[in-house]
Amino acid sequence: MQRPLPREDYSLREIYLGGEGTYGLVEEMEYYFVRIMKAENLSPKDVTGSCNPYVEVRLGSYKGTTSHFEQKTDLEWNQVFVFPRDQIQASTNIEVVVKDKYAVNDEFIGMVEINLDQILRHVGPDGERWYSLEDQKRNKVGELSFTVWIATQTDKAFLEARHLDAQTVSGDRVVNTGSKVYPSPKLWYVDVVVDHAQDLQIDLKAGYPEIFVRGRIGNQDLRTRNAQWRDGNPFWYERLMFVAAEPFEEHLVISVERRLGVNKDESLGKTDIIVQNVERSSGIKPVPAVEQWYYLHVDVEEGDRRKKEVTHASRILLRICLKGGDHVFDEAPQYSSDLRPSAEELWRESIGTLELGILGARELKIIDGRQATNAYCVAKYGHKWVRTRTVINNSNPRWNEQYAWEVYDPHTVFTVGVFDDCRLLEGGAVAGQDGRIGKVRIRLSTLETGRVYAHSYPLIVLEPSGLTKMGELRLAVRFACSSMLRMMHMYTQPVPPEMHHVYPLSRMQLDNLRHAIQIISTTLSRAEPPLKKEVVEYMTDVASNNWSIRRSKATFFRLMAVLGCFFEALRWFDQIRNWKNPWTTVVIHLVFVILVLYPELILPAVFLYLFLVSVWNRRFWPRHPPHMNVRLSLAENLDPDQLEEEFDTNPTSQSADDVVRTRYDRLRGIMGRLDIVFGYLATQGERLQSLRSGRDPRATNLFTVVCLLLAIVLYFRPRIVALLTGLYVMRHPRFRRPRRPRMLFNFFWRLPNKADMLF
Repeated sequence: MQRPLPREDYSLREIYLGGEGTYGLVEEMEYYFVRIMKAENLSPKDVTGSCNPYVEVRLGSYKGTTSHFEQKTDLEWNQVFVFPRDQIQASTNIEVVVKDKYAVNDEFIGMVEINLDQILRHVGPDGERWYSLEDQKRNKVGELSFTVWIATQTDKAFLEARHLDAQTVSGDRVVNTGSKVYPSPKLWYVDVVVDHAQDLQIDLKAGYPEIFVRGRIGNQDLRTRNAQWRDGNPFWYERLMFVAAEPFEEHLVISVERRLGVNKDESLGKTDIIVQNVERSSGIKPVPAVEQWYYLHVDVEEGDRRKKEVTHASRILLRICLKGGDHVFDEAPQYSSDLRPSAEELWRESIGTLELGILGARELKIIDGRQATNAYCVAKYGHKWVRTRTVINNSNPRWNEQYAWEVYDPHTVFTVGVFDDCRLLEGGAVAGQDGRIGKVRIRLSTLETGRVYAHSYPLIVLEPSGLTKMGELRLAVRFACSSMLRMMHMYTQPVPPEMHHVYPLSRMQLDNLRHAIQIISTTLSRAEPPLKKEVVEYMTDVASNNWSIRRSKATFFRLMAVLGCFFEALRWFDQIRNWKNPWTTVVIHLVFVILVLYPELILPAVFLYLFLVSVWNRRFWPRHPPHMNVRLSLAENLDPDQLEEEFDTNPTSQSADDVVRTRYDRLRGIMGRLDIVFGYLATQGERLQSLRSGRDPRATNLFTVVCLLLAIVLYFRPRIVALLTGLYVMRHPRFRRPRRPRMLFNFFWRLPNKADMLF
């Protein structure tokens, strides 16, 4: 008999932080630091007397190269190289070679070779020492200044240095995959209110044409509806929203266009607006009432040249403003890591510090048929992205890198992702995208202040083939609070900023304004080493709005779990009414009588009960931060067709009509059942509204009279009414009639609704 396959362990495991040193959350690792300073009196090998020198540092099996100078006499590099000490023997010699850069073969100038133990006894981290360069014939050909010292990752030169254990040669390229801190660009909303235009050069004899306004900033392209007409001039009174990044180098282009046919438009004129000169609004106020006329021009081509020509007096009235009171959502709102507005003058003081120690990973799986795993981590919180160095050809990488962020709001989430560097494959960046190994999300409000959380998080990825555990990520997290008073004050502040509540943006507008992700990915992809587009999109959950049956089911079960407590309370009360436990029912009767006779005790009793329940549940508080829950996400044992549908593109990439038809029919069935539930809820609400609307005059009159009688009776004898009502509801089953619909429910179900108005 075949044994069943063991189930994957998706649980969170606590780990022991051994040897906690001065660096706080990670294990200290020692490195050799080599700083190449400058060179003097080099003897060129070229007959012309010119020299393009650079320095090559060799230590063990590692080799690093500085930049080269083009025929320059002042040679100062000031570059630092880092070598892992645990992978280099103490008796190894350090070789520093100076070469002359050529197009084909580089020319050897001279070198210095010194035993590592000797140089460490004489040179300190801040010392500068000159060494004589010798050629193959032991002749002196110049002097070179460099420094060698031993330090841990706490050294200030660690982040700026070139990590040779994270540098490799891919083809003919040297790929730098060291650590890096990336500042994210600061984003603003550009609010454009299109009012109306005047004196457009159009012929109105044949009627009013279809005219609209198009706005462009970079790759963002929005347009208004077709214009309405008044006194021969088109007007729109419509708002266009864009996203722009400081320092606002791109221009805002507003053009008035006429629709000629399908996908055929004619430009009647446009204007270029420098975004940097636009007025900024930082307070809680509407878009500035200052309206400005902008003259329109058309581009006229004259041969190979293009010039701007003003179209007489054609102009458009606009109100443009940079909104600093809003927060630009560059990530999914439910996973937001920063909720501050764009304007810095509206920022509050920080409430604490988030410290993250990226220790390492275990048992990482190889993806896409690659030969090995070249893993690196990316962490994002607020405007700061960090990238660890890439550990080459290792399924159990150790990073031991620590980073810190300022925290301004506890209702935020930081994200850590693990990726496989594709630049180290054959073909380099053309080889494909960086592989997604998994990610971890933790909300700061779930962490106790001052406590160190050291855990091993499962890296879970949902693929078209099913759920896969890609390994485990070991993290140490600490949230230190600098001011408990300011942090508690943040719990009373609106989320998101107040401007979003005064002038709210619709969900569709927020989705359309996710161009912020494209701006960030473009900026970070230009850094070295780059953060590629797929990495930024995975970290910011671009696909979080995509529909899938799995997510719909998970949301439904979450809703049922929330409503479960109310259903449980109703079942408990039904047991009280039916005297399932006589002693409990008698106690409830006594409590009820006391509260009715002394109503001033109702609220104190309620809050005392909540206090006792909170204290009792304190021992059940979770001791671990939240992590990806496979069972809550309904990611186990998924149907292959559902997985294929979830990873299908929009519009669909399926060519088989029967597959699309089957999915469409299934979706119709699901939405039909949802319509029944939503229709049921709408019907009950409409019945309540009909009590005062007079749709059923007799029912409304009866309701009005009953309300008057209840008001009179409750005014004079409120306790007696409440006492008799409660005792009647909780009476013993032997004093009840056989089960039948209640009179009040009968009255409610007979009330009219709008279902009969549908067709």
